[in-house]
Amino acid sequence: MPERQSSRKDAIRNREAVLAAADTLFTRRESPEDVTMADVAAAAGVGKGTLFRAFGDRAGLLRALYEARLEPIRHAIETGPPPLGPATPPHDRVPALLDAILCFKLDNRRLALALEEGGGSSPYRAEHYERWHSLLRAVLEQIPGLADSGFTAHVLLAATRADLVEHLAGEERIPRERMRPQLANFVTRVLAADPLQGFTTEE
Repeated sequence: MPERQSSRKDAIRNREAVLAAADTLFTRRESPEDVTMADVAAAAGVGKGTLFRAFGDRAGLLRALYEARLEPIRHAIETGPPPLGPATPPHDRVPALLDAILCFKLDNRRLALALEEGGGSSPYRAEHYERWHSLLRAVLEQIPGLADSGFTAHVLLAATRADLVEHLAGEERIPRERMRPQLANFVTRVLAADPLQGFTTEE
């Protein structure tokens, strides 16, 4: 039993060391592709085998790091006060949620870009995207008169894609203090002018 507890503690320490090392590397390197699993293992002081056993592959490591950084926002969304918390009216909560996503991706540009571009599958099938879409859709469904909450959630999330955020912040050098109200205005217009309202497949 003591050996098992010691092994479990070692695994926890190794995981924390790996996440800390990956966090530092992704922050310092210019391109996410410059960070390899070997780099992370060396920086964390663990073997590559330990790294692969804990996270599976590079995508698994990226997801774990992404989730660790996202935890404070998730907590605020699930149990926090307004504007993110569940007690917030939907018309106010939707812009707050999109603003939180935008700020998170601005703060984690390289990580978000690496995660959304990693692998050959569609980014729309990624677990983190499905989670955001499900949350937004549920809030949008509370707004009277909104014809298609699922489509609207996709449209709103498209404005916070990591590649777009990277282009705006990196290539066009649009500052955060300008980007945030731009997104807020876009969200407000989408919610106020539902493009599908009045269209139906029923006779």
